[in-house]
Amino acid sequence: MESLTILFHTLGGFVWGPVMLVLLVGTGVYLTVRLFGLQIWLLPYALRMAFSRKQHPDYPGDISQFQALMTALAATIGTGNIAGVATAIVLGGPGALFWMWLCAIFGMATKYAEGLLAVKYRVRDEDGKMSGGPMYYISLGLNMKWLGMLFAVFGMIAALGTGASVQSNSLAESMLSSFGVPGWLTGVVLTVVTALVIVGGIKSIARVTSVIVPFMALFYLLGGLLIIVLNIELLWPALTLVMTDAFTGNAVAGGALGTVIRYGVARGVFSNEAGLGTAPIAAAAAKTDQPAKQALVSMTGTFIDTIIVCSVTGLVLVMGGMYTGGSTGAALTAQTFDRMLPGPGDWIVTIGLLFFAYSTILGWSYYGEKCAQYALGKWVVVPYRCLYTAFVMIGAVVSLDLVWAVSDVVNGLMAFPNLVGLLLLSGVVVKETRAFLLTLKDERDQT
Repeated sequence: MESLTILFHTLGGFVWGPVMLVLLVGTGVYLTVRLFGLQIWLLPYALRMAFSRKQHPDYPGDISQFQALMTALAATIGTGNIAGVATAIVLGGPGALFWMWLCAIFGMATKYAEGLLAVKYRVRDEDGKMSGGPMYYISLGLNMKWLGMLFAVFGMIAALGTGASVQSNSLAESMLSSFGVPGWLTGVVLTVVTALVIVGGIKSIARVTSVIVPFMALFYLLGGLLIIVLNIELLWPALTLVMTDAFTGNAVAGGALGTVIRYGVARGVFSNEAGLGTAPIAAAAAKTDQPAKQALVSMTGTFIDTIIVCSVTGLVLVMGGMYTGGSTGAALTAQTFDRMLPGPGDWIVTIGLLFFAYSTILGWSYYGEKCAQYALGKWVVVPYRCLYTAFVMIGAVVSLDLVWAVSDVVNGLMAFPNLVGLLLLSGVVVKETRAFLLTLKDERDQT
């Protein structure tokens, strides 16, 4: 077992090496150029549309655009926003935060393209529900069914690890260290509440995540912002350090600028999942009349996840200055919050982790289910849900070194087919975008 773990750790290092990171960021840069920086100048419009209360019951789809965004954010905003940012700053220095921001800006273009293609190539299954995502736009848009099938197979496996076991394991460890709750008890409760939600499919998941995600994000953000306000004199020095270290790497041993960039980009990608191919599976279920509309809503997820949530974590960590003390991950974030906000500081992180991990479990359950349905057929939906909940329980009570390693590998293997699809279908994205912009111009001219 140990040798197998070492093997997958080695494979993970190769899969997520410089080539993959360059491909992920390069795809975002390429799409940004072809779309003329659309993610910047249309961001205000996209945010207004994402949080609009206006409903369109007659539009094709299963859930509202807001619910689709919350489902995607449920899976995206997770332990990476707390533990991942801390790891990036410890290993890459404060400057890594700048490279996370830059990665997110280009990643928004990637998320836009994913969302657009997901809606354009979505189909109705035999039950009348929408199905879409990379496996569909690769197979229908490029006529490369084998590559779409590869994505689906990797996705259904990745969900069991990244979505179920890894999240429940992180939560169980946090509950044990903070409150003394045994892992088996956390596992039982988590398994039950997960099963109760996912049995209802995407509509049930969307209803729950549309409540949990805004609450958990605001709860964590308000805690972090309170720390920043109470220690406002440390904010400017922290921002200055982030910007200077981003181009010098002085905070890393030996002044390794490459290390700063590497960890900033890597953790940025892991945090917002732009290019991984998961978010468009949720986007495909949204009620919308134009692919570009949901694409704009989808791209706001990267902005919220990295530019907002990760920034609060990162700035608090840099302001606290404890990132050289030996701790890392969620433990470092909890210690910093506790030091800068005595009393409830570490509780904010622990409770944040609780909701972040649970929402990620729900979001990824839908991703895994749709991948399994594409690969094996409708009959597998119920068995897959049972298997998924079983992995939630397993993750809470056993050591997951091998599962972590396997999850890293299959996540990377998921990304490759999706990036191929995005690059080869970029012309479709540009064409659909131009048509939408003409429609948008006409609407604004009429008003």
